[in-house]
Amino acid sequence: MLLSSDLWVGALIRRAEIEGAHAVVVNKGDPRAGAVIVKAYDTSTRSARLYAEAFGPDGERLWIQPVTSDSEAELDAYIARQRQYDPDLWIVEIEDRQGRHFLTEKVQG
Repeated sequence: MLLSSDLWVGALIRRAEIEGAHAVVVNKGDPRAGAVIVKAYDTSTRSARLYAEAFGPDGERLWIQPVTSDSEAELDAYIARQRQYDPDLWIVEIEDRQGRHFLTEKVQG
């Protein structure tokens, strides 16, 4: 059973804050079933990575990197395109000195 999106996002933000990172919801989506995109910004190298929610063949939540670039402009362009398609999309940005994403589920790539 999956958590609702609002609870899951709240837990992600809390994990990041406990570890000393700064996390914020940039776009609030559907509280129950909105998809989530996480942008992890490494403040020491000034680079970013993007993680998009996906589901594996057995229904487990996993994360993929839909854009391999670490250019923030390219990542933001991808997010803008996704928001046009999905108005229920959650966007979470995390700033961390080590560039950690704080995702506990499987991350591919």
